[in-house]
This record gives sequence, structure tokens and C-alpha cells, in this order.
Amino acid sequence: MKGTLYGVGIGPGDPELLTLKAVRLIRENEVIALPGEDPKETVAYKISVQAVPELADKTLLALAMPMTKDKKILKENYDRAADRVAEILDQGKNVVFLTLGDPTVYSTYMYVHQRLEAKGYPVVIVSGITSFCAVAARMNMSLVERSEPLHVIPASYQIEEALKLPGTKVLMKAGKQMKYVQEQVKDFGKNAVMIENCGMPDEKIYASGEEIPESAGYYSLIIVKEEGKE
Repeated sequence: MKGTLYGVGIGPGDPELLTLKAVRLIRENEVIALPGEDPKETVAYKISVQAVPELADKTLLALAMPMTKDKKILKENYDRAADRVAEILDQGKNVVFLTLGDPTVYSTYMYVHQRLEAKGYPVVIVSGITSFCAVAARMNMSLVERSEPLHVIPASYQIEEALKLPGTKVLMKAGKQMKYVQEQVKDFGKNAVMIENCGMPDEKIYASGEEIPESAGYYSLIIVKEEGKE
């Protein structure tokens, strides 16, 4: 009997935001997969081990996930990661893959999930608290009200047109494009906020568009409210 792959969202950074289900799955299973070459140095491990100290004694499976847009390199790594997980599942063992936020939102986990599901392996997604919900909560603000739409946008691509959309815009994964993103949102003033490393010890809050810096860490998220609304 083949094991099951669990894609487990661990939330945005605060270990207290792990769900009870995430904690249970980590405790109940021996093999824990983490996206990185050194599992114990990954952000996902450092967050999760605070909530589940038993994680330190688990069998950790390192899955390299390079930060690149090169499709060939990405495909090679996703294929390799899926093959490594399959080896464990073929032994009848479950694999719990830990990923920040929620597995369904811009998560590299899904590329492994899709490959193994296509091969007939049992796969399960376990929701986690999304970064944009956590940022809104940290800022004591609502994301959307009444009939307002919500747009989740990968900020490393062209965003000029996206910022013209009605409702609330969530800008994620700006990365090296932060200066460009900052230039695009600075005119929104109090209608734009950003948190870097939400829920982590080195969290930084930028309460307006004017405060957003030209450079910031990878785990930075911007919320832009519709003009004239807070």
C-alpha cells in the first residue's frame, strides 16, 4: 500500500498560527519534506519546530526548490523532488510537505503534488492561514467589504494595469522587483501598507505607501486598498 503525500500549510510566520491539523500531521508522521537544500535552515522548519518540538527528531527530506524563472531548471527540480517523494511513498510511508502560508497560493508544493497525483499516488492538501489574511489582521484592517473584489497579484510581473482594478489588491512575491513595485504604489499613500516577515521576530511594518522601501526581503506583502477607501 502506497503512502500519502500531505501538503501542509503552516501559515505566514507566527508558529501559533499553525492549525491543529498541521500540528497533528507533523506529530503522527515520520518523514517531513521541506523546500530547501538544508531542511533545518528552511524558514518552514524554523517556524514549525517552535510549535512542534518533536519535528527536530523526524526524518527530514530536503527538496531543492531554486529561486529562478528558468522553466527548464524548475522542471528538472520539480521532477527530481517528485521522484524522491515517490520513493518514500512506495515504501508505504506518508510524507508531510511543509509550506508557508497555504499550499494553494503560489506554492512550489503544488508542482510536486500535481506530478504525483498524475501518477496515481494519494495526495491531500491541508489549508494554512494565508499571508495576506495575516497581514490584514496584523494591521487591524479588513481586506474587502460588501461588494468589493479582492485581487491577488504576483508583483514580480507588470502591475500597472492590475493596480487600476477596483477593490483591494494584494501584491505578493515582489522579490528583486521591489523598487519597481514601490514606485508603482507610493502614490497610494495611506491606502497602501506593507509588512515584511509577518509574524516573524524580524517583522517590519510600513503603514503607508510613502513608507515602503525600495528594497525588502522575500517575505514582504503589500495591500493596496481602492482609492478613497481605508
